[in-house]
Amino acid sequence: MRTYLTNLLTWSTLINLVDILVVWYVIYRLIMLVRGTKAVQLLKGVFVIAAIKIISWFLQLKTVGYLTDLVITWSVPALVIIFQPEIRRGLEHLGRGSLIFRSNNNQHEVEVRMVKELDKAIQYMSKRRIGALMTIQKSTGLEDYIETGIPLDADISGELLINIFIPNTPLHDGAVIIRDNRIAVAAAYLPLSDSNLIPKELGTRHRAAVGISEVTDALTIVVSEETGEVTITNNNNLIRNLTRDDYMKFLTAQLVPKEEAPNPNSVVSFFSRRFKSRKKKEGKQ
Repeated sequence: MRTYLTNLLTWSTLINLVDILVVWYVIYRLIMLVRGTKAVQLLKGVFVIAAIKIISWFLQLKTVGYLTDLVITWSVPALVIIFQPEIRRGLEHLGRGSLIFRSNNNQHEVEVRMVKELDKAIQYMSKRRIGALMTIQKSTGLEDYIETGIPLDADISGELLINIFIPNTPLHDGAVIIRDNRIAVAAAYLPLSDSNLIPKELGTRHRAAVGISEVTDALTIVVSEETGEVTITNNNNLIRNLTRDDYMKFLTAQLVPKEEAPNPNSVVSFFSRRFKSRKKKEGKQ
């Protein structure tokens, strides 16, 4: 038994384990990147072709195997073209380091500000019963739904969100989609849920909020124009009649990363302290 464990715990085994974990993590991140987009349906088609190839090889179906080989050969450049938006988005995340590593220092302040601006808009619209639908992208891409809206690419502010949802204005009908802490689009269309569990008194906004939560991990805020009630959907959960304290706690827990205390022994902290002390000396002079 000891000999078996000694042979198992070798350097080669450790390298193979690390290799498998790296591949698994990359595949997981790629799946999360394309989840909720049309690329998922295309990937299903790729798996079907691969299954046909395996079956044809097992049953010795030469003609079917030949045809699937042709499809596979030509599918490689075709997939690069078809998945071009997902590949570009993945490379952008990789270039920013957000695909593997996430910086929580500046991110914390940005997310806190976003939650405050959302709260400002929700409070104003809820008191005046202005209907609103705001979807916040998390890990799952929302490219397919962003394409249906009117591009804004604007900083998040309560005033802008309020103006978007003022009734009888060009942008009020549809959803605001927030991506990377910016308002990506307004007047976007979200998929409507067919669930029979949604109460009958809830309208299209709520069905759209549940619908997007069924296919992505996005967080969606709904303000009812009839009652002013605030509702949040996330991971196929419908949370109704939230007070200000309730939704602030929920938004903070879901959207604001925990602030990590800087390591005083790190190189960055060392030079940061030296720079601050130098600025103080110059100020005294």
